[in-house]
Amino acid sequence: MDATAVFEQHRGVLMGVAYRMLGSVADAEDIVQDAWLRWASAGTDAVREPRAYLVRVTTRLAIDRLRAAQTRRETYVGPWLPEPLVTHVRARPGRDTAEPDVAESVLTAESVSLAVLVVMESLSPLERAVFVLREAFGFPYAEIAAVLDRSEPAVRQLAGRARTHVAERRPRFDVDPEAQRDLTERFLAAATRGDLAALMEMLAPDARLLGDGGGKAKAPLRTITTADKVGRFLGAIAQQGLATMDFSLIEVNAAPALLATEQGVPSAVLQLDVADGRIQSVYIVANPDKLARLRP
Repeated sequence: MDATAVFEQHRGVLMGVAYRMLGSVADAEDIVQDAWLRWASAGTDAVREPRAYLVRVTTRLAIDRLRAAQTRRETYVGPWLPEPLVTHVRARPGRDTAEPDVAESVLTAESVSLAVLVVMESLSPLERAVFVLREAFGFPYAEIAAVLDRSEPAVRQLAGRARTHVAERRPRFDVDPEAQRDLTERFLAAATRGDLAALMEMLAPDARLLGDGGGKAKAPLRTITTADKVGRFLGAIAQQGLATMDFSLIEVNAAPALLATEQGVPSAVLQLDVADGRIQSVYIVANPDKLARLRP
């Protein structure tokens, strides 16, 4: 098998690692391209374990990119949310069926969810790398230690710290995808009607809303908390007019989401974090730089 074929065999894993590390499809693609350039010039015949080599290169490149990104995000306008990653596309009932996008087989709902990626933003680059390699891909501690050039006890300590941090801020809930999709559609119906009462019934008492406009699109500059404030904010958006928008039910980050478009141009992605039949969080990504790859 030639060098190109070997690399393509592992591209899905490399993209999965890079995206979870960076929360950006564009940055992840750049990292994978850099990994390819290093692989192509490495004298690959001498590489005994291509997968381990490629994961090591990708992870180290992602750590360097993440350190630079974290510095930039300190001056980001408003909350920062990950770039939505399309895993499948579904048409809304009554509309033409959309073709499914190509989903990487390495994707798992929990480790790629917006909620977990948001929590991982507060991990150090090394903690994040260990968490991604261990929790999302099941790498042995010894292999992670080799990737990061750390001792195995140090890696275990990093893993425990990262796991505890994520668990404290992101309790695990078993969510029925069909129920989540149904709640997303009912949420859209209530919002387009401006039905504040219906919205309030769907929201958990401590619900929150995070909007990412990046200073380039309208979005709240701070996290909105409590059902009352979130409901009123959503009601105000509905009153301002959703009539000019079209909505498609799509799947991003392995969960249902709404894609809003105006004259065919994506203007926002909205996703609900659901637990116990209520909306816990509302994520709105409106930064146009993060929507360029999406299509209705």
